[in-house]
Amino acid sequence: MARRATNMRMSASARRSRYIARKAVLLLMAIAAAAILATLDKGGVFGKRRGSDWSVYHNKTFHVVRVVDGDTILLAAPDGDSSTTTVRLWGVDTPETVKPDHPVEHFGPQASRFTTKLVADEMVRIELERNTRDKYGRLLAFVYLPDGRMLNRVLIEQGYGYADPRFEHSHKDEFHRLHVQAKAAGVGLWKDVSTSDLPDYLKR
Repeated sequence: MARRATNMRMSASARRSRYIARKAVLLLMAIAAAAILATLDKGGVFGKRRGSDWSVYHNKTFHVVRVVDGDTILLAAPDGDSSTTTVRLWGVDTPETVKPDHPVEHFGPQASRFTTKLVADEMVRIELERNTRDKYGRLLAFVYLPDGRMLNRVLIEQGYGYADPRFEHSHKDEFHRLHVQAKAAGVGLWKDVSTSDLPDYLKR
């Protein structure tokens, strides 16, 4: 009898262990599924936007509804739950004006006004490369003005932004050359920029 009772207790314990293990596996599967769905929805699979970034945006023209700052604009194009798409100009970095908990940087307002003058309420063409989003979910793009010029290039050329060397793209060498030329000519922000005004990646 004692042996039978012991076996029954061991059997109950084993069943309980298997039950807990099954629940843990199901919980992990549910978490993984939720993470996958969240990632897909961020890309617009279950939101308003349909298709890949490449098929939706590349080489297509959109209306600019707002300029956030010198290197960020909003397009009249649905993106997930948003009615607009946030575009971060690829390869150029303008001084900050709206970054949370961050002071307005040297020449930031001028860069914002310059971009606003060029693209606010205008139609622009979007060009993408292989990496289409940054870590904040913004669309990385080269933006072409109605007159055919590339906004990214113009900002660097006229001294309203820096060529950002941290990421690879097809215009990286060209942007670096324009950056060096603008600095040598002392145009735009290069007229009176100090070392302390520069972004950290240019101080190294």
